Amino acid sequence: MKFKKSQTLQQIAKLINAQPVGESNFQILGINEIHVVEKGDIVFVDHPKYYDKALQSKATTILINKKVDCPEGKALLISDDPFRDFNKITTHFNPFIAAKVSIADSAIIGEQTIIQPNVFIGNNVSIGKNCVIHPNVTIYDNTVIGDYVTIHANTVLGADAFYYKNRPSGFDKLISGGRVVLKNHVDLGASCSIDKGVTGDTTIGEGTKIDNQVHVGHDTIIGKKCLIASQTGIAGCVVIEDEVTIWGQVGTNSGITIGKGAVILGQTGVTKSVSGGKSYFGTPIAESREKLKELAGIKRLLKEKREEL
Repeated sequence: MKFKKSQTLQQIAKLINAQPVGESNFQILGINEIHVVEKGDIVFVDHPKYYDKALQSKATTILINKKVDCPEGKALLISDDPFRDFNKITTHFNPFIAAKVSIADSAIIGEQTIIQPNVFIGNNVSIGKNCVIHPNVTIYDNTVIGDYVTIHANTVLGADAFYYKNRPSGFDKLISGGRVVLKNHVDLGASCSIDKGVTGDTTIGEGTKIDNQVHVGHDTIIGKKCLIASQTGIAGCVVIEDEVTIWGQVGTNSGITIGKGAVILGQTGVTKSVSGGKSYFGTPIAESREKLKELAGIKRLLKEKREEL
């Protein structure tokens, strides 16, 4: 999430009441999670396991809960609770604005686009030309939709990321400040849910077609010309490369990559990254030919065992 106007280290430190380490006028351009940070971003870290990763990332300002040596060319914000203070920054620069009408005045809708009854379109939404948005679709603030997109009934674009910190008092939610971006010629079936990014974009590439009742988690990137069948659940921060086919009732772990042209057969659990150009099946996932051989071998052994008895 980029700020509309660049900020200084001193300004952010004052906003969240953190201890700055670095030049007071050190430039800050936005905030991001570790997997999408860029120069000028703040990244937060609150666990020793990830200190080095954050400090060595592309982020140039690290919001951290320990006094450490500041890497050259970077700045620190020392906080007793980086998770809380990251939320403060998100809320300050991207506050929730309650809707007053079904289609926000700030929404931009392209020529020849059809909006069916009972559709909600939030603030600063952009929809391209020649789209069809069917009844009861909900499009949250800041969503970007390309041209020739079809979205079927009851689909939701831009709900919050499923991202919580477990505290003694209960689960503390990380506030989502990202977007959903649909490229040209995307089709979404009925009752899909596409969560917005925590700080970046959840993106569905050009020409991708998604069946009914599919969930796409926060910050996931789906490439071009993918096919995803119904009841598939894709976790957050997944990368699905171009021309991937995913059949029904597939589930994935977060943070994995599915290579270009891979085929994931139905009811597979994608527990790890897989390379492209191959077919996969089962839980844990394996190449489908090998997995089916294993299952046939087990069936044969069981039959032989029964015959021995």
